Amino acid sequence: MSVVAKLKSWFAPFRPLRQELIHYQTPPDAEQQYRLHLRIEADGRGVLIVNAATVLHLNQTAAEYARLLMQGASAAEAARAVARRYRVSRSRAEADFRQLQETILTLATGTDLCPVTYLGLERAEPFSAETSAPYRVDLALTYRVDESGALDPEARRRVERELSREEWQYVIQRLWNAGVPHVCFTGGEPTLREDLVELVRYAEKLGMVSGLLTDGRRLSDLDYLDRLLLAGLDHVQVTLVSHQPQVHDAAVGRPGAWEQVDRGLRNAVASDLYVVAHVLITAENTGAIAGTMDYLAGLGVHAVALSAALRSGGEGDQARLREALETGQNAAQERGLTVVWDLAAPYSRLKPIELEAGLDPTQVIRQHLYVEPDGDVLPAQGYNVVLGNLLRDDWEAIWNHPERKKLGEYDEE
Repeated sequence: MSVVAKLKSWFAPFRPLRQELIHYQTPPDAEQQYRLHLRIEADGRGVLIVNAATVLHLNQTAAEYARLLMQGASAAEAARAVARRYRVSRSRAEADFRQLQETILTLATGTDLCPVTYLGLERAEPFSAETSAPYRVDLALTYRVDESGALDPEARRRVERELSREEWQYVIQRLWNAGVPHVCFTGGEPTLREDLVELVRYAEKLGMVSGLLTDGRRLSDLDYLDRLLLAGLDHVQVTLVSHQPQVHDAAVGRPGAWEQVDRGLRNAVASDLYVVAHVLITAENTGAIAGTMDYLAGLGVHAVALSAALRSGGEGDQARLREALETGQNAAQERGLTVVWDLAAPYSRLKPIELEAGLDPTQVIRQHLYVEPDGDVLPAQGYNVVLGNLLRDDWEAIWNHPERKKLGEYDEE
């Protein structure tokens, strides 16, 4: 190689990494269990998603370290590869690799750490960057809400049919191919679909993280819960109105429902699932929110999501709901419950659910999508703008639809 050519090679731009989605899960016998998804974008940047919960935006060098780690490379092997590619010393490359390795392990196994202050790398705020695919897609398998086949009136006007199991598998495969690492099965009531276990198993086989949003009644059946666990379900969110049976049953219009929900929550907590209770605050339960938090903490529930229909009633009613929402959030935190704010809510007769604690609804549009039972794609639940249909439309056209970007309003800085 001539001197000129060698000098050019030193200062040539790095070739971007290949765009791909990589999944890693610890072996079944590992003492600490966790899952990682690394999506490498077209420009070489990486998005690392830890346990479907923490999102780290990585530059190309950090993305390559993460890829090598997930592929099982040793520190020495990673140092050789990175030193050769980026022209840094092996000692520096190995030190950087070990730091990222420790960072990822800390995030994957820690519970109370703040990644912004604890980690020695920059972490972007949720939903702050445009990517090639969403972090999560919510799949409304059905808008049925009970065994009789009853539908929410709004759902009846919107959707004429449900996709078959084969069609849903095709949709899930398309999402995985596009780089989506996480799906949540919702509804209506998704456990009314007899193929739910098969769909969870299919997502697991691809490498996806899968969650379930449910009214909790079917989880009272241990055999059914075990089948979901064996299929690979990662987390579950159960809708609850109150720890008081009569208040909950009256709100959902189903006598005896609370007893099943209570048993379902206890079964889920006793399993390996991560359990979130979605508490819907209504005019009837505002005075007992702290008691509901006591109940959930006593069960051993991991986290709560809080929401309220803030546009219902007069100003006085809305003020009481807002106060109860804040009370619930404070009560949850005081009892050691994590408050989550970016999970979906089942589309059911309990709508409208317009605000979850701490959430700016337009932010969800940036990195989530919502698929209706017939395959139509919405920017998010409640945004009645059809971006396309996953059975027939091009993925790029759906994700880059001008209406989705208009609602999300990305910062260009």
